[in-house]
Amino acid sequence: MKLTTPAPASLRLLMLGLGLALFSLSFSLLAQAAPERSPEQVIRDSINEMMGQIEGREEYYADNINELKALVDESLDDIADFRYIGASVMGRYFQNATPQQRSRFVNTFRQTLIDTYTKGLVTFDYRELRVLDSQRPPRHEDQASVAMEVVAVDGTVYPVNYTLRLADGQWKVANVIVNGINLGLTFRNQFDQAMRDHNRDYDAVIDHWAPELAVEELEEGGDA
Repeated sequence: MKLTTPAPASLRLLMLGLGLALFSLSFSLLAQAAPERSPEQVIRDSINEMMGQIEGREEYYADNINELKALVDESLDDIADFRYIGASVMGRYFQNATPQQRSRFVNTFRQTLIDTYTKGLVTFDYRELRVLDSQRPPRHEDQASVAMEVVAVDGTVYPVNYTLRLADGQWKVANVIVNGINLGLTFRNQFDQAMRDHNRDYDAVIDHWAPELAVEELEEGGDA
């Protein structure tokens, strides 16, 4: 894929990681037809489906990014566990939020994530995506971790790890770690800081929410 906009490599990697996660969510609906598939196969099939949708059309989607957003968005409703993810991001503030505030944050979180990170699918210059086979069984039957490697054109290998949970008979992505940065934890810390900055005003936090992450931390790698 070719770069279409100048941006720090770390930010493009982050965007790619989240974009891949969103696409994995979108196409993991395939798991309903074959629930016996392993979490690794679900992710692998999702990535292959994504590549089939995008390869050869990178420049088109870069110029028509809203079509790519719509491609992801239209498939998310039934298979993305955004309520679970949103509750996790709100953390200790979830219990005191009203049902309306919870729903509004979930919707805002979902849309800003799609708007920001689908761009990474057409702006990170990579050579190969490798989904790795698990080397050990999961600790819990309803939870799994899938490792992937993003190989840049210069040969640099960036690790991406997905956390999946089994819900309603299918595997759903619940978190992603990009280059050692736990994005779920990062978002939770961001929400906590926003609540402090806005004197625990939920509506103000939701109104000003944007998925801004510590790019400098990503460049150095994290300790998830």
